[in-house]
Amino acid sequence: MLPITQYKTILFDCDGVVLNSNFLKIEAYRLTALQFGASEADAMKLVNHHIEYTGISRNIKFTYFLEKILNQSVNDISMSHLLTQLNYQVERLLEDCEVAQGLATLREKTKDSNWMIVSGGDQEEILRLFTRKNLLKYFDVGIFGSPDSKEDIVARELKKSTAQRPTLFIGDSKYDYQVAKKNNLDFIFLSEWTNFVKWESFCAENKIEIYRRLEDLNH
Repeated sequence: MLPITQYKTILFDCDGVVLNSNFLKIEAYRLTALQFGASEADAMKLVNHHIEYTGISRNIKFTYFLEKILNQSVNDISMSHLLTQLNYQVERLLEDCEVAQGLATLREKTKDSNWMIVSGGDQEEILRLFTRKNLLKYFDVGIFGSPDSKEDIVARELKKSTAQRPTLFIGDSKYDYQVAKKNNLDFIFLSEWTNFVKWESFCAENKIEIYRRLEDLNH
């Protein structure tokens, strides 16, 4: 790992890194499933799938929900209904969610770096939320999310002049680490807001550098 000031590009996951939103997102998935007509048991199956695959696009999760949990076919009407309802629940629940401390200090500390969000969350949803929370100013390269996958976003953006190496990815999930490793990026795991139950053993096994929260990178 390099000192953080030496990275030309820094990628940030959103949920659990910039926003304390992982557990609010879990509730949003549960409420969306119930509103769709699922039983509490089936809603919890979707929740557990969401937790296991944190960072994966919601389109993929809802395909699993329809096909594997509800034994229904995937069609545009069902998918649109689920995505619209989840978007409503997420924006409602995240309106007052906690923002990471120390963002402004870290941005000043790494003023020569390009910053971007790489999220499994809906891109337009994040843009609206970050606009209301006055966070867009920090991420000069852009806000990227689903329907594109993190893998596709990172592979695409790394080809641009705004994503020069050395590059650091800051995340809080197994998938974040896998995307970073696949693209030969340095990686930092933030533990305080993660919903990854086995993060300690996973980080130890893969020799991942851990910080509790984003503001700790300022020290």
